[in-house]
Amino acid sequence: MPAPLASPAGICVSVACENVSRALAVAKQSESHADVIEIRLDSLSRPEIEPFVKNLAKPLLFTNRPEWEGGSFKGPEAERIGLLLQAVQHDCALVDLELKTAPELRAELLDVLLKHPQTGLITSWHDFSGTPSNDELGEILLQQMESGAHIGKIVTTANDYKDVLRILNLQADAAESNFPLIAFCMGAIGKISRLATTNLGGYMTYAAPDGGDETAPGQMKVSALRAMLKSLAGEA
Repeated sequence: MPAPLASPAGICVSVACENVSRALAVAKQSESHADVIEIRLDSLSRPEIEPFVKNLAKPLLFTNRPEWEGGSFKGPEAERIGLLLQAVQHDCALVDLELKTAPELRAELLDVLLKHPQTGLITSWHDFSGTPSNDELGEILLQQMESGAHIGKIVTTANDYKDVLRILNLQADAAESNFPLIAFCMGAIGKISRLATTNLGGYMTYAAPDGGDETAPGQMKVSALRAMLKSLAGEA
């Protein structure tokens, strides 16, 4: 059983592979650098939960991202959420559910989470083309806080430095409400936000495994990101 999840969580390594054995191997290679390991169920041709829960020591986050939110899952929504329900029933550390998911499916997941308090819910929102205005971002954050989730995730695409500043500034709003928030920007311009966010109150940041591919534009390899964070902290 994975160790209890600390807060803030630090670095989450996102693992996206076509088969379970490869995903498990990549995840194992990442454990020395990772605080959390995300298993992208939508990338697996035959998704499973149990092999990861049984064989990995780090806290696990299960995500089943649909095509309409930049992922690979193409099936019915009930089937997609069903895999997340299985992950909760295995007492994983975290599951990720998109804010745009139908309210009745979110309610179903929240009901199961009540019986499995060791699992936290991340409600996520992504923009792969740009970054909304301050008012729009504030409304998204408010919806996340009211959704029943334990943690929010707002990830946008940076087209200039102002986008980066708007996203990072969300941490101040989240802190006022004592709401853990993951917030950074994708893309080359947004890379700096992936590094800065955890030092500015962010719950965690995401990295690519050293032995695997990135799951989002601008994602850095975990060993490089870990080294940079140590350097900022003044650690050897």
